[in-house]
Amino acid sequence: MSQDSSIARRRVTELIREARVCLLTTIGVDGRLVSRPMALQEAEFDGDLWFFTHADSAKVRQIRVNPEVGVAFSDGRRHTWVSISGTATEGYDPRRAERWWHPLLATWFPDGPGTPGLTLVKVHVSSVEYWDSPDGGAVSLLGPARAAVTGRPPRPGENREVRY
Repeated sequence: MSQDSSIARRRVTELIREARVCLLTTIGVDGRLVSRPMALQEAEFDGDLWFFTHADSAKVRQIRVNPEVGVAFSDGRRHTWVSISGTATEGYDPRRAERWWHPLLATWFPDGPGTPGLTLVKVHVSSVEYWDSPDGGAVSLLGPARAAVTGRPPRPGENREVRY
């Protein structure tokens, strides 16, 4: 892996950690795309993302039929976006569930990591594209005005594609 690629991967890790909440998109049994908000677990990002869910949920049924998924992160405060393509699998791992458990999860899983029907979804990342605006809100707020005056489009920031 090149140094440039390594730097880009570290930046992806930072961006998804800062955003924390994403939209997980699966393919429904009827072929349509279905997205829902999910909270990312505090795991080290090594090319895999982890989520707690219910084993009998629609998303798990959809993953079993078609494991190709999309995961999208957006951090409006920092004006950054991350789009991930990957393959999802589902399975309960008691050690991971214990290690990544957070009290806020009790809202959905009242018996903690031992909640009946609790499972984990792992998304193995194949590619990532991210947009990172160095000027933050200035680009989105002042960019159009500056473009109208100067005739040059605003500098949108960094856009990179990263393969895993």
